[in-house]
Amino acid sequence: MAVELLLTGLQVGGKRKIKAGESVLSDDELCRLARRQGGVVDARVVSPSDVETAAWVRLKCRFGCDGYGQCLVCPPFTPEPEQMRKVLDGYQRAVLIHCDRQADVKATVADLERSIFLRGAWKAFGLGAGSCYLCKKCPVEEGQCRHAERARPAMEACGIDVFTTAKKAGFPIEVVRTERQCPNYYGLILVD
Repeated sequence: MAVELLLTGLQVGGKRKIKAGESVLSDDELCRLARRQGGVVDARVVSPSDVETAAWVRLKCRFGCDGYGQCLVCPPFTPEPEQMRKVLDGYQRAVLIHCDRQADVKATVADLERSIFLRGAWKAFGLGAGSCYLCKKCPVEEGQCRHAERARPAMEACGIDVFTTAKKAGFPIEVVRTERQCPNYYGLILVD
């Protein structure tokens, strides 16, 4: 017997029943929802199998970022690339968002994750970009995040090769060589 969720407002004329395993939001609806977020330049639904993971990515965190070991959403507290691959393989779709340079990618990802979740995609989980800023000093020693409802790890902190993933999706991305060059920022929301 299929479990059914009764959702309202997703179709003109009222109610429609969604069977377990059926997508709650279409790809177009997901992209429209993402593009309505402030700072989002574009959004594309991607297959999680096209999200590239690699062991070398975490080396960049360990030997190139002063956040390593200083924050609960950074390595070594985040999933290893192999574990992240298993997580990705548990999803059918994800939304890759391209944000402008002024965007607060982590906040955008958390807000979008919540919006998608509230529309019935209970597996929704977001990954941002860069280090966390929610606390002046992360309570690493306590081992418990004070802002777990908003804090999300960066894609790269989980071993995701953002460059290859963005390129596969047809988004622009390149190495930032000067301070005048405009960087590209990305977030990923795993949907269902």
